[in-house]
Parts: sequence; structure tokens; C-alpha cells
Amino acid sequence: MSEKFLVVPKATHDGLVKAAFEHRGFDTDEASAAAEFSACATHHGIRTHNALKALHLDELFGSAVGGCTPGATIEVINKRFDACQTWNANKKLGQAVAYAAIETCIDMAEKHGSGTVVVDDAFHYLWGGGYVMEAARKGYFAYTNCTSTLAEVVPFTGKTPTLGTNPHSWGLPTTDAIGFPVVVDWATSVIAMGRVQQLKREGQELPPNAAVDKEGNPTIDPHEVTALLPFAAHKGYGLGLMNEILGAMTGGSLSTLRGIPGETPGEKYSCNFFFQVIHPDAFDAGSFAHGRTQAENLKAVLEDILGEGNEHCLLPGQPEARFAERSKRNAGLLFSEKELDEFDEVAEQCGVEKWDRRDFNEAS
Repeated sequence: MSEKFLVVPKATHDGLVKAAFEHRGFDTDEASAAAEFSACATHHGIRTHNALKALHLDELFGSAVGGCTPGATIEVINKRFDACQTWNANKKLGQAVAYAAIETCIDMAEKHGSGTVVVDDAFHYLWGGGYVMEAARKGYFAYTNCTSTLAEVVPFTGKTPTLGTNPHSWGLPTTDAIGFPVVVDWATSVIAMGRVQQLKREGQELPPNAAVDKEGNPTIDPHEVTALLPFAAHKGYGLGLMNEILGAMTGGSLSTLRGIPGETPGEKYSCNFFFQVIHPDAFDAGSFAHGRTQAENLKAVLEDILGEGNEHCLLPGQPEARFAERSKRNAGLLFSEKELDEFDEVAEQCGVEKWDRRDFNEAS
């Protein structure tokens, strides 16, 4: 049986989320970016990285403890490169930084064929797939990765968590071909810690061989999880390590110290981002089989991959596209009862009226 959801109008959701962030000292633009991105994640069924996750991260590692600075200004570091920018985010809210970075990459890609923005001293931006998805919808290839807030992942064959979940996100401009962007988006652990939190909230178990307890033993109980395992053994480890190396080259410090700012003089505790956008014309070699255009060739290749025997295979990004269709059909954002319980707590914290659930219809 599918889970019951109630439909919350986007404006209702955004109003509470903005109020919650403004209550914590964020300016209107930052609060709006947080609300908009949280709505985007929920619209696509990304329940592990919605507004509740955003507020939880800020409470634990952000504005309350000095890890995120409300109203901070992005500093663009002068470099000699036309298609690459380096930013010091000065601990600005990650969603606002990421929106600005992906748009800057698009502007550079329009002029130079590609654009790259690397960001130092940032705060968590939540779901990387949301940023590249929007760029892909506009017709661009887009990519982002980041170093996660905490070291929660054990390296391959190791015992101690010294890597972040360190996600990678690719968005590909396939909307004209199949109706939605292909989005490859994953943490480099078997599951994200946000998924552990969701399963704990919903009273469900983890998949096997995804996490370990405090003794280093595999566990499926989300209440016992202390560290995560990399997906696909050495392969996930290698991808997670790549984020740490890029972050280190940008200005990031020790992964085992990221998170809550400590008392070590001169240490850094923040995240690092990497964004890249490439214009589709930069890929076009001008010689497709049977005289097809780039768009026609893309469609033909995808149809070939999903040919006889593979008709029911899912493409990356398709589950999100289907959930988005459901959200659109219900004319709102879909939340479980337990999620609404947590939104009641948010309303109490920022002194606004709780949502009246009698106003919300059950989702079809």
C-alpha cells in the first residue's frame, strides 16, 4: 500500500519556511531561496532533503553555532580565467549560493561554451540534483559536487569514518527527447544520512550493508547507525575521495573537523562546492548518423538503450519526474503526517500559527 500524503499548497509551505529562516536571522532573499529550493525538492519527491532537513542542518551546524552566517556576502576572487570563477561564500546559506553559482555557470557557458564555479567556505546546499535539473531543463549539461558537513563514511577496507557522504549530481538536457531531464544524483555512501533520518522518522529499516553501529558492525536499525559505508566498495570510495581532493584544492580543511565550528585556531569547518555547466553546442561535432540533428540523435540513442526487453527500465531522473507529475496533479506539495508533525514544531519555534490539517486534502 502506498503511503498516505496530504497536499500542502506551495504558498502555505513557502510562507512557513521563509518565516522560520527569517526568525533565525536570514534576510528575505536567503529565506526565499531556502523556501523555493525546499519546495523544489518536495515537488520531486526528495523527502530526505526538504525544508525539515534544511532547518535541521541549520540548527545543528549553521546559524545557531556559527557555521552559517545570515546575510553574508559572496566574495568573487579575482583570477585570470574567463570561464572559471572562484568564490568565498563567507558561510552564506548554501541554497542561495548554489542558485547564484549555477546561474553564473550558465552565463559563462553561453559566452565561452562552458562555465565553472568553485566555492570555498560554504554551508550545505541540500540536494545537488535540484540545481543541475533546472539547468538541464534550460538545455545545458550541468554537474555539481560538494563536501558534506560531517565525516560519516568509512573508506573502503577502513574502520573509521573520515569521508563525507560527498554527493555527485549530473543533469543532462534530455527533456525534448523523453519529456524530462536525465538526472544522475547520488551520495557516495550506500545511502545518505538524510535517508537514515527519514527511515528513523517513518519507523523503517535500512537496507543491508549500508551502515555500521558504534562497534563497526553492520546494522539495519536506523537508531543504531553511527557511520555509513561507501557504495560499490572501492568505486564509491574513489568518488567520495575526489570531492575531498577538490575541496582541499579550493580551500577546504580536514574532513574529520567539518561540522560544528570548534576552538582550534586557524581551522576551517565549512563545506566546498564545485559547479560546471556546458552548452550543448560545445558537444556537437556536426556529424550524426543518417544526417540526424543533435536532438534527434539523442532521442535515437535513448530509444536504442531502452529497446526490446528494456522497455520498463527506469532512467535516472524518471522517478523524480513521475513524483513531480503527481505533485502537479494534486496542485501542491505532498507530505506525510509525521512530516506535518515536524512542521508543527517549526511553527512553534518561530511563533507562527500551525497549519490546520483540515485544510489539506489527501493526495491521489
